[in-house]
Amino acid sequence: MASSRTTVRVVVAGDRGTGKSSLIAAAASESFPEYIQPLLPPTRLAPDFYPDGVPVVIIDTSSSLENRGRLAEELKRADAVVLTYACDQPATLDHLSNFWLHELRRLEVKVPVIVVGCKLDLRDERHSLSLEQVMAPIMRQFREIETCIECSAANLVQVPEVFYYAQKAVLHPTAPLFDQETQALKPRCVRALKRIFILCDHDMDGALNDTELNEFQVKCFNAPLQPAEIVGVKRVVQEQLPDGVNELGLTLTGFLFLHALFIEKGRLETTWTVLRKFGYDDDIKLRGDLLAVPSKKAPDQSVELTGEAVEFLKGVFSLFDNDKDGALRHSELEDLFSTAPESPWDEAPYKDAAERTLLGGISLNSFLSQWAFMTLRDPARSLANLIYIGYSCDPASALHVTSRRLADRKKQQTDRNVFQCFVFGPKNAGKSALLKSFLGRPFSDSYTSTTEDHYAVNDVDQLVGTKKTLILREIPEDGVKKLLSNKESLAACDVAVFVYDSSDEYSLKRTSELLLEVARQGEESGFGVPSLLIAAKDDLNSYPMAIKDSAKISQDVRIGAPIHLSVKERDLNSIFIRIVNAATHPHLSVPETEIGRTKKHYRQLVNRSLVLVSVGTAVAVVGLAAYRAYAARKSTSN
Repeated sequence: MASSRTTVRVVVAGDRGTGKSSLIAAAASESFPEYIQPLLPPTRLAPDFYPDGVPVVIIDTSSSLENRGRLAEELKRADAVVLTYACDQPATLDHLSNFWLHELRRLEVKVPVIVVGCKLDLRDERHSLSLEQVMAPIMRQFREIETCIECSAANLVQVPEVFYYAQKAVLHPTAPLFDQETQALKPRCVRALKRIFILCDHDMDGALNDTELNEFQVKCFNAPLQPAEIVGVKRVVQEQLPDGVNELGLTLTGFLFLHALFIEKGRLETTWTVLRKFGYDDDIKLRGDLLAVPSKKAPDQSVELTGEAVEFLKGVFSLFDNDKDGALRHSELEDLFSTAPESPWDEAPYKDAAERTLLGGISLNSFLSQWAFMTLRDPARSLANLIYIGYSCDPASALHVTSRRLADRKKQQTDRNVFQCFVFGPKNAGKSALLKSFLGRPFSDSYTSTTEDHYAVNDVDQLVGTKKTLILREIPEDGVKKLLSNKESLAACDVAVFVYDSSDEYSLKRTSELLLEVARQGEESGFGVPSLLIAAKDDLNSYPMAIKDSAKISQDVRIGAPIHLSVKERDLNSIFIRIVNAATHPHLSVPETEIGRTKKHYRQLVNRSLVLVSVGTAVAVVGLAAYRAYAARKSTSN
């Protein structure tokens, strides 16, 4: 299977007089023209020019100073760059390494580079060095160089090969597969090949037997292996890597060795064909068209795992919990994700979002909560990782879209299993401490201001036998304005909590301001959310008017009284159950501002008026109809 590219754009650059235009003209016409114009127009090689069937467009360039801007533009648009020097002019090779390769880096042109020595027929053979001797030190310094080749446009020697290598470097690139420094397969390539090996190992015995090898060959290359060829493949592996083959067949070690061997011998198209047959793109990730992610029709919908996907994950957890201690240690989690491009939870916001055991492991509940979090935040990534770790059912059966929150408010109930709670509050109010307590982490007196969104995810026992996943998203005080600048920002929020330091009068004042800002946004956008007011640090002495002031704030916006808690003393007052309960009753505890109440009252009056008008109209219509009936009877009787 070829790359998804429809064309390959190759830009030819180099010193004046090195043979750029002659090289292009000779490749296009398969002859050496007597006259070459100074700068050729874009030249297209037909799709059938090379086996991959992808046309090559070659761009000639001028190295003159007045055309330097145009040259930079072309280089930045290139899929590959051919840099030329003249074999009969050593200074042009020096300039290539001293200027051209550095210029590509300065312009941040990060594409394969093919270095081409032109005018091979004019080189003085008495002073020649081998191409390897000349280029080895340059290639060590500039790893972006994919291939070096010498050619002669006049004698038509290795001219088509120049653009074949350029096309091949784009369609079958080395960089994603192989590390030139270590001379080894790159981790993402190894992970993809491991997944492919497992998929092909139908009897799951850790080796590809002759039948499985043959099926693999037919799937990827549409041609079976002859028995002698299978024997030959295994012999090559066993001679250089004894544990690459065992009595059952080709092991994973041997399978990886074969691909490293293909790449070292320049047969990158072999490994790329295998990867693409199994759905991988040029970044060695599953292609987007293989990920049937259900689409949300409204911003206040969310995506959750289906029961089928959850059961699959429970099975995976059990399979990789090697010591059966009810938790996945770091090494077990790494093993579980070893067939994914990388472990998806090794970076923010997932890295520190879930509860850990004392030994740093992750329990089944935390494992499922983390998956629920990834699904809500990035459904495509969640689905891809499900497939990477072995989900073989129809991808469409893994995820489902929830009903709209606005519809849930009208129904006064929700069927959601995953709730996202936005945590607002001023600096040093206790937001981060609340998130840490949700994950069972110890309280710390040290304070660090939060500068970006933080998350904490865990399951909450709402009722006996009923678990919901709760995601707490801490919004830094300085980030509230940016968040609310998006009119649909609250559409992703099931419930909001507003935290203040109960010992600090300013903290309550600032929290009340944030509460009003969010309430106004909810009223304007139609995405108002249930809200709770949390009086944190209840272990400290509150200021004199604290209770009266906080009660007034709650009454003014018509939400429940403040919930007092102390993370330090572990007196959490069932706060997380209360948050989930508020989310499951989306029609309650939605704050109202004075302006919002006025508008609501006005709408109610208008609606009543419309009802009265419609009733009056109905009476008039009935009366008119009665009159007409009466008139008709009277006319008939006369």
